[in-house]
Amino acid sequence: MSAQLNRQFLLAQRPVGLPSRDTFSYVETPLGEPAAGQILVKNLYLSLDPAMRGWMNDAKSYIPPVGLGEVMRALGVGQVIASQHPDFAVGDHVNGAVGVQDYFLGEPKGFYKVDPSRAPLPLYLSALGMTGMTAYFALLDVGAPKAGDTVVISGAAGAVGSIAGQIARIKGCRVVGIAGGQEKCRFLIDELGFDGAIDYKSEDVAAGLKRECPKGVNVFFDNVGGDILDAVLTRLAPKARVVICGAISQYNNKEAVKGPANYLALLVNRARMEGFVVMDYAAQFADAAREMAGWMAEGKLKSKEDIVEGLTTFPEALLKLFSGENFGKLVLKV
Repeated sequence: MSAQLNRQFLLAQRPVGLPSRDTFSYVETPLGEPAAGQILVKNLYLSLDPAMRGWMNDAKSYIPPVGLGEVMRALGVGQVIASQHPDFAVGDHVNGAVGVQDYFLGEPKGFYKVDPSRAPLPLYLSALGMTGMTAYFALLDVGAPKAGDTVVISGAAGAVGSIAGQIARIKGCRVVGIAGGQEKCRFLIDELGFDGAIDYKSEDVAAGLKRECPKGVNVFFDNVGGDILDAVLTRLAPKARVVICGAISQYNNKEAVKGPANYLALLVNRARMEGFVVMDYAAQFADAAREMAGWMAEGKLKSKEDIVEGLTTFPEALLKLFSGENFGKLVLKV
């Protein structure tokens, strides 16, 4: 086994603006054997997430940044091929922070087993993985939707947004999605059951909100930030809840992050805006996954994955997130 090579992408520099292939170093290193307490995992699928851009910055956050020269952090699923850990056996499929590489070798901190006979492996990176957990807890705990509420989702055709919108529908809300392009907007309504859609690429978002949310917005689930956040703040209903799940429009700014100009709408409407980090809910993931799997079995919840093949395509595949090119949960097949 030591003769095998492990292809890896290391963080080579901290990008200013969009990352590129030069942000990373591609290396091939000899594959080792697990020591006591370690496992060796053959990575099968990697999750490509907007959060990865934040992990490249040397700044205080909810998780330490990736160090220069370290394997780029990524969640993924794979199969254990050697183990010196009592909880994991050869043949087990696992989900964890495996990194952008062919193989993970180390202590399985935060790893857990998944069952490929119950669901396709990419689903454990989308609806049944961290993406689904993010949508579930951000909407239900922070957004606290009530039946009859109007819920607006930005980035609605993306990984988290598409699931959050469907959960809001399950809870009896009127759901309006903001997405880029007619194809994505049709998908929201025809496939996912959204009540309305606003195409930010071809129409004025403020006018679309006025049309789709005549009584105002009770819950805004924000994945985008910037101008779209500003537009929705002008349509808030009294006691509205704004969930700050992400701000993908701001992640590659070369200048300071653009804050909301219309934040006084929070005061006037006695509304609140609250940030969200999914790992705060780790102890409840298993219960949420069971409920999500039940909704999927009943046909109430659909998951769409956008799978790109080949580890070496990683730098270019990651950029699909920031151009809006991906359609559904972006996954890299190793």
